[in-house]
Amino acid sequence: MLLAAALLVIGLVLLVYGADRLVFSAAILCRSLGVPPLIIGMTIVGIGTSLPELIVSFTAATHGQMDMAVGTAMGSNITNILLILGGAALLHPLTVHSNLVRRELPLMLLVTLLSGIILCDHRLSRIDGVALIAIALLYLLFIIRIARRAERDNSDTLTQEQLAELPRDDSGNTVAFLWLAVALIILPMSTRMVIDNATVIADYFGVSELVIGLTIISVGTSLPELATVIAGALKGEDDIAIGNLIGSNIYNLAIVPGLPALIQPGEFDSAAFERDYWVMLGVSALFMLICLQRSRRIGRRAGAILLAGFIVWVAVLYLQPFSLNG
Repeated sequence: MLLAAALLVIGLVLLVYGADRLVFSAAILCRSLGVPPLIIGMTIVGIGTSLPELIVSFTAATHGQMDMAVGTAMGSNITNILLILGGAALLHPLTVHSNLVRRELPLMLLVTLLSGIILCDHRLSRIDGVALIAIALLYLLFIIRIARRAERDNSDTLTQEQLAELPRDDSGNTVAFLWLAVALIILPMSTRMVIDNATVIADYFGVSELVIGLTIISVGTSLPELATVIAGALKGEDDIAIGNLIGSNIYNLAIVPGLPALIQPGEFDSAAFERDYWVMLGVSALFMLICLQRSRRIGRRAGAILLAGFIVWVAVLYLQPFSLNG
């Protein structure tokens, strides 16, 4: 058990590191090919925060572990709002300045509602996969169009912060290709470490793969979001901190379950929709209401409430099997 836990942690660290190097190398290569920096920031870097979830979900689904795949997607969204946003606000209150962020919030809630329609039959089909990928593409087109308009006007803080935070490297494409090769070696290996040892832990504690995906894996794969949100908050870049969470949540619900559904459709535990989906929808609505209030401020009190909600949610997930056995 201790060995499995240690290997799971090592696997998660390697997974996040590999995803970061993949995004870094892709951003450098795209910049050298003349892709506009804003497009890089909104697509490659934006999707990159959900890359660990995507890799784990895809691999789990292809091995018949759809519960873990769906749990990772939903759990990451809940973790992003309750744990990461709550913890960041507790350290440093956040204020929403960007009009782009305020436009993205209703989109996030809409995507959450649409995903509920797709998930309500407790199965992901190829048609569902097509619909989810289409949602992701429509979101990308929308956000790039709005961001380009804001960039021309130089009027939105989010686009300015996105451009400032883009990966830069003067060593050229050779180093970028080397990092790409390293990432492509690390990612499959680390993903198998995560899934195999998470399964061992689930069996040891007598909890489902769904619960492991909702908690341990989702927290581990959300490390990129944690890093960007805390760094943004400490540097006073509140909009990029909040904007990254919104984009990550949309990609988590669209691409993360959508791609596995296209390749390996299948059924999942009904509890994922009947219990966890409604938690995700509730915290997403709460996130939007907090950000759109008149003060546009997420203070320490709100952060403490969000963190407390995360602790209660995890406790319920892990105590429920014991209460059922009792």
